[in-house]
Amino acid sequence: MEYLATIIVAAQYAAALAVFAGVLTTLGQAQIAAKAIESIARQPEARSSITTSMILGLAMAETNGIYGLVVSMLLLFVNPLLDRFIEMAQVLGLS
Repeated sequence: MEYLATIIVAAQYAAALAVFAGVLTTLGQAQIAAKAIESIARQPEARSSITTSMILGLAMAETNGIYGLVVSMLLLFVNPLLDRFIEMAQVLGLS
């Protein structure tokens, strides 16, 4: 069943990459906020439109982090690959 261990390790690496998307999301959100503050400092009269665009951009950036979290949780706790492998191993007599 060394194949099962390989699948578990691959799922853990994939989950780590998915969580890394959350780190990149944080950096992206910081850049969005910094640029919005800089824009408001240059044009205070456009504050409402800049703020609206900033909030929309932050919401879109946050969805990437949420998707990464959901994918990592699925890979770690639900992992459909394990069930398929166990079924195939029983059919092929590998277990």
